[in-house]
Amino acid sequence: MSRHGRVLVAMSGGVDSSVAALLLHEEGYEVVGVTMKTWDYASSGGAKRLTGCCDLDSINDARNLAVSRGFHHIILDIRDEFGEAIIGNFVEEYLGGRTPNPCVLCNTFIKWEALLKRADMLDCPLIATGHYARLTPVVEGPHAGRFTVSKGLDEGKDQSYVLWGLKQDSLARTRFPVGGFHKSEIRRLAHEAGFPQLAQKSESFEICFIPDNDYRGFLKRKEPEVTARLAHGKLVSTSGEVLGEHDGYPFFTIGQRKGLGIAVGEPLYVTDIRPETNTVVLGRKEELRRQTMWVRRPNFLKINALNGEIEAVTKVRYKDKGTPSTLRMEGEHVRVEFHAPVAGIAPGQSAVFYDGDDVLGGGFIDRMP
Repeated sequence: MSRHGRVLVAMSGGVDSSVAALLLHEEGYEVVGVTMKTWDYASSGGAKRLTGCCDLDSINDARNLAVSRGFHHIILDIRDEFGEAIIGNFVEEYLGGRTPNPCVLCNTFIKWEALLKRADMLDCPLIATGHYARLTPVVEGPHAGRFTVSKGLDEGKDQSYVLWGLKQDSLARTRFPVGGFHKSEIRRLAHEAGFPQLAQKSESFEICFIPDNDYRGFLKRKEPEVTARLAHGKLVSTSGEVLGEHDGYPFFTIGQRKGLGIAVGEPLYVTDIRPETNTVVLGRKEELRRQTMWVRRPNFLKINALNGEIEAVTKVRYKDKGTPSTLRMEGEHVRVEFHAPVAGIAPGQSAVFYDGDDVLGGGFIDRMP
């Protein structure tokens, strides 16, 4: 009998989730590995993926590791749920002139729900993933008893940004075994455990259902009539001058500089997208800067709710270093006042609020003035 009980571990076949399973197994947990098949890359219409999750090689890597250590492994097919929720939202957001966050949605609204549902069926009180993040209980003050997500020890690999949507009942049952390690240590542990190929496995940075990293081509294949109808839209300056034409506003994102299709003698950036007129607005870098934004569908982790004003460091994209800001509720939205102007805020992306290393909460960027 295990010393710590049963834990369901999400195993993508990559080094991080594999070492997470190994660490828990060595600690005395009864590990049940599960590989979730979210997408069939052959149906994407793009080039064959070389790295990442969901392909047959990755599934086999996860299964072989489980078999070698004598714990169970199952494959969970969630392609239907994934397609309806994640891909549907991805297309809808771009057609709405926004920039979606499919990894945030997948992690918090698909994978955790699928993991917990299967964990209950398999009598596993806990679930675990290979995210570079840490789980921190709130032990003092009015919010004691809650759990929050904190940054992983390896800040270069920290994934706390994509986990702001997790609920308290999910966090209470979650473990992040690799969150206290650097990536180099995880690779070393895989090698020492007898998995040198796993230790050297390259990482995947593309969206899993767009293996060739060409989201424009994906949108054209998914919505050929809509995207064809949007061709010959206008590129205009912030003063209203027509600068050229574009192939459709869904193929642009706020802050974009490359691939604009025009040359005017100075760097220009996408500063606004207007779906109602199929117009893309271009301006100088300083015209990208905003000091206020509103965030929808907020979820709070470290605090029960946002009452009054609170200071936080707000990140507006995954690799953003964050900017000091003041938060307050306005109706169902969080109003964020940055202490310094921030460039490239894109509606649809996630805004994540930090108190030091701890995630206070987050939400989806809705609009700017």
